[in-house]
Amino acid sequence: MYKNITIFLLYLMLPFCVCAQGNTAFRVVPLGVKGGIDESNLSAYMVAPVGSTNYICLDAGTLHDGIVKAVASKTFTVPAEQVLKQYIKGYFISHAHLDHVAGLIINAPDDSTKTIYGLQSCLETIKTHYFTWESWANFADEGEAPLLKKYHYQSLAPGNEVAIAHTEMQVQIYQLSHSNLQSAAFLVRSKDNYLLYLGDTGADTVEKSHNLQNLWQAVAPLIKAHKLKAIMIEVSFPDEQPEKSLFGHLTPHLLMTELGRLQEITGMPLNGLNVVVTHVKPPKASIKKIKNEIKAENQLGVNIIYPQQGKPLEF
Repeated sequence: MYKNITIFLLYLMLPFCVCAQGNTAFRVVPLGVKGGIDESNLSAYMVAPVGSTNYICLDAGTLHDGIVKAVASKTFTVPAEQVLKQYIKGYFISHAHLDHVAGLIINAPDDSTKTIYGLQSCLETIKTHYFTWESWANFADEGEAPLLKKYHYQSLAPGNEVAIAHTEMQVQIYQLSHSNLQSAAFLVRSKDNYLLYLGDTGADTVEKSHNLQNLWQAVAPLIKAHKLKAIMIEVSFPDEQPEKSLFGHLTPHLLMTELGRLQEITGMPLNGLNVVVTHVKPPKASIKKIKNEIKAENQLGVNIIYPQQGKPLEF
């Protein structure tokens, strides 16, 4: 009798044991979650190991409004100015479109000294088009004189893991295709745990590219080893958007097609994998369609998450 009770209790405890093995590793604070016209809520995500205040910012379309909302919701218990100046240790910019860099540019006068990381092509655009004295001011340590030297550019080469200054994390960059522009994905590591963030990207079939396939091949071993905590990936338009008008973005159908390819490469079900949907574009009706279509097409059983500005996520 006691043996049977013991087995029964162990059975009840099994789900809790599984959860205990999957302890959270990353804290993600969305400062902006949309694409398109809402300048107060554009792509930007602070990421740090759980328990640390040494954050990086993945893209920087919106900073101030997102930080203010995070402080108001008690996500941060320090003033917004302190979050900007002390918590954010560096910026990782996927590409130089304004909805991914505007917050960085506008907040530069009130920011502290730190590094901007990205592909060389992205950094060149920031250097020659944004941080110039005709368009704003040169807050960096390269480019048009005089140099204010607040920011330092660090070019990342695909395939090389780099330690992120003033944090406990490392990063690798991967190339993505975004219509006529080169975009990037960042694979962030904290100890033996990983988080994958993709900037704007089109599907390989539409972009005539192998960039997503190469990325899926790189992360497949991490999924098999249960080390990849989440994939953050854009879905900008509902399925009704014509292919000629995608401009290097994904729809729900294209997202699920790409995740299906990832599952094939991984060789195991993706059921339960955290997929954070980013860069949804207004109006509200389109966003509602995107969510409904993803729900209907999610035959893989991935765990779809829609981030909310200022509200933290843990993986």
